[in-house]
Amino acid sequence: MVTTATGTYVYGVVPADVETDSEARGVGGDGAPVTVVRHGRVAALVSEVNLDRPLGTPDDLLAHEALLDATAAVVPVVPVRFGAVLTDEKSIVDEFLAPHHDEFAATLGRLDGKAEYVVTAKYAEDALLREVIAADPRLERLRAAIRDRPEETTREERIELGEAVGAAIDARRRADAQAVVEALAPATTTAVEREPVGEFGAANVAVLAETRRERQLVRAVEDLARRWAGRVEVRLLGPLAPYDFTEAQPWDSSAPS
Repeated sequence: MVTTATGTYVYGVVPADVETDSEARGVGGDGAPVTVVRHGRVAALVSEVNLDRPLGTPDDLLAHEALLDATAAVVPVVPVRFGAVLTDEKSIVDEFLAPHHDEFAATLGRLDGKAEYVVTAKYAEDALLREVIAADPRLERLRAAIRDRPEETTREERIELGEAVGAAIDARRRADAQAVVEALAPATTTAVEREPVGEFGAANVAVLAETRRERQLVRAVEDLARRWAGRVEVRLLGPLAPYDFTEAQPWDSSAPS
């Protein structure tokens, strides 16, 4: 008879009194239910996983994130990085929960009533270029100097213009990212500036906010979007698990990769 090797996949840590949704399913595509392994005041969200099937598909990652994000909308959760698998429930307690029980409990207390939200901003390309050139007469002179002239005879001017425009965009990006942080500050606890996405990314800011103040956060983003209409597209994502606010913690090294 062929037997299937299984392990216990760990998603994150929650308060011990949390009950899982009977409909929740984990990674692996085999429909394994999500359960909890409790120890003291904390518990691990887990599911059984088939070790004969390698993890790492886009569907696995989406399932991992979807479970954590749905959890963060209702209870505090400390996310575990994708792909953490231990042998069984005993090893989860002995190797994961027990050694860091107090750190987990303290972090869950700090996160209680809060979730992560992410605000992304993307420049309208034409509007951005018009803006940076209009703000610096030197750029307009460079652009005029190469207009209608062959590329091979204006190589140096084109390089100079490209470098100058790039520097101007970087400066504007830094200012706009700070403007996002300041606009969100009244509705948030703390913020982390992440690398903007794409050539015309303006800002990518993760914030930790109380879920009861979500409406205030939404209004702040809407106000920013109105102020930047036609110039920058602004989006709000969340509530999400606090990925950006629980990194480099003591338990991270204990979570297997």
